[in-house]
Amino acid sequence: MNETRDRKGTVRLPTLISLILGACVGSGIFALPQNVANVASPGAAVIGWAITGVGMLCVAFVFQSLALRKPHLDSGVYSYVRAGLGDFVGFASGWGYWLASIIAQVGYATLFFSSLGYFIPLFDGRNLLVNALAVTVMNWVIFAVLARGIQQAAILNIITTVAKLLPIAAFLILVAFVGFHTEIFTADFWGRLATFGSDGTGAGDHSASLSTQVKGMMLFTVWAFIGIEGASAYSRRAKTRRDVSLATLLGFLAVFVLLLLVSFLSYGVASRQDLAQMGDNSMAEVLKVVVGPWGGGLISAGLCISVLGAYVSWQMLCAEPLTMMAQDELLPKKLGTINPNGAPVAAQLLSAVVIQLFIVVFFLNESAYTTMVQLATSLYLIPYLFAALYLLLLATKGGGFRHPDAGSKFNLDGPAVARRANLLHGIIAAVGVAYSLWLFYAADPKFVLLGMVLVVPGMVAYVLTRLRHGGRIFNAFEWFISAVVIIAAVAAVVGIVQGTVTLD
Repeated sequence: MNETRDRKGTVRLPTLISLILGACVGSGIFALPQNVANVASPGAAVIGWAITGVGMLCVAFVFQSLALRKPHLDSGVYSYVRAGLGDFVGFASGWGYWLASIIAQVGYATLFFSSLGYFIPLFDGRNLLVNALAVTVMNWVIFAVLARGIQQAAILNIITTVAKLLPIAAFLILVAFVGFHTEIFTADFWGRLATFGSDGTGAGDHSASLSTQVKGMMLFTVWAFIGIEGASAYSRRAKTRRDVSLATLLGFLAVFVLLLLVSFLSYGVASRQDLAQMGDNSMAEVLKVVVGPWGGGLISAGLCISVLGAYVSWQMLCAEPLTMMAQDELLPKKLGTINPNGAPVAAQLLSAVVIQLFIVVFFLNESAYTTMVQLATSLYLIPYLFAALYLLLLATKGGGFRHPDAGSKFNLDGPAVARRANLLHGIIAAVGVAYSLWLFYAADPKFVLLGMVLVVPGMVAYVLTRLRHGGRIFNAFEWFISAVVIIAAVAAVVGIVQGTVTLD
C-alpha cells in the first residue's frame, strides 16, 4: 500500500472549514422544514435530532480521530477503510462515496434550476427537458472550472459559502424575532392527531407512532450532514493534520446549530400540515409567510448560490478517492492522472461523464429530488460504517498513535494517555457503528438495494485491475462482503423486473 505521497500542502484551515460548510450547507437545509414536517412532529423531531446529533458527532469524531491516529493516510474516506479492512472494502467505500457524490450533484443541479424558476419561469420545473439540458450545461462548465486547478476551485467555494450563509442568517433572525409563535410550535407537539398516516406521508386515518416519526426523519437529517467528512477526504492537500481534525469539529458544530435552528423555528411559523405541503425550497416558503414575497425571493437566491457552491465542493471531493484508488492500482492507472494545474482531471472527467449518464436516467424516470437524496444517502452510509469499524479496530488493538508526522500529543505522552484515548475512541467508534447500522435499518430497502446495483460495475473494474497487476482479488472477509453486494444487487434486479423496485 502506498501510504505516503508528496503533498503540496496548499489547503489551509479556513478552506477546509469552507469545504465542510460548502458541502453540508447545500440543498438539504433549504428543504429541511418540509422534509422533517412531512414525517415528524416537533416532539419526534427533538428525539430525532438528538439521535442524529450524537450519531453524526461520533461520525465526525471518527474522522477527526483517524486524522490524528493515521496522519500519513491520504483521502481519509477511502484510505482509512482500506488500511483497516483490506483493499476491496476500502475500494467499495471509496466507490460508494464517489457514486453518492455523483448522484448528489445531479440533485443539487436539478434543485438549482428549479429554484432559479422563482425568477425565470422557464426553469420552474414543468419543462423537464429544459431543466435536464440546463443541468448538462452546468455539469460541463463546472468541470472546465475545476480542470483549471484546485486553488481556483477553492476560492470559488469560499465565495459561494459566505454568500449563501447570509440569507440563512437573515431567515433565522426574521423568523426568530418576527414570525415565531409558541402556540403554533406546541400545537400537536407529539403528532397524535390523525392528520398524518402511519407511513408518515400524510395519508390515512390514524396518526403515526412516535418511533415511526423518528425513523422517518433519519435519512433527511443525515443528508443535511453529508459532507462532514469533507476535510478528511481532502487531507492530503492540508497544511497540517491538526487542521483536518479541527476543521471537522468546527464544521460539525456550525452545521448542527444551523440545522437545529432552521428546523425548529419553522415549526413555529406554520402548522405541520402546511409545512408538509411546501415544495423542495420550503425555507423560502416559510420566510414568505413571515415577511411576504421578497422573503421567498431572498431565500431562493440563497438556495441558488448554495447549491452551486455545494456542487463545486462535491465535484472537488468526489474526484479525490477515485484518484487515490487509481494511484493505488485498484482502478486503471490513467484515472490517477494529475494535470499541470494540479487538478485530477481524469477522475473529474469520468465524474462528469457519469453525472451526465445519471442526468439522462433521472430525466427518463422523472425522478424527484427526494429520490436522489435517499439513494445518495444510502451509498454514503457504506464508508461511514466501515470508517467507524476501522477506528474500533485501532482502539481495541491500541494502534495508530506513533507516527513521525502525526503532530499530535499521542506521540509525546505516556501509556496512560494512550489508554484513555483508546477508551474514548472505542466509545466513539462503537456509537458510530451502531448509528450507521441503525441508518441502514431506517432507510427504504429499495434504495439500499439500488445502491448495491451501482457498486457492481465498480467491482468488475476492481477485479479486472487486480488481475492485470497480479494481485490477490479478495481475502476471506472481502469474499463475504462481495457476496452480500452481489446477492443484494440480484435482488434489486429481480425487483426492477417485477416492478417492485423503482426510482420513484
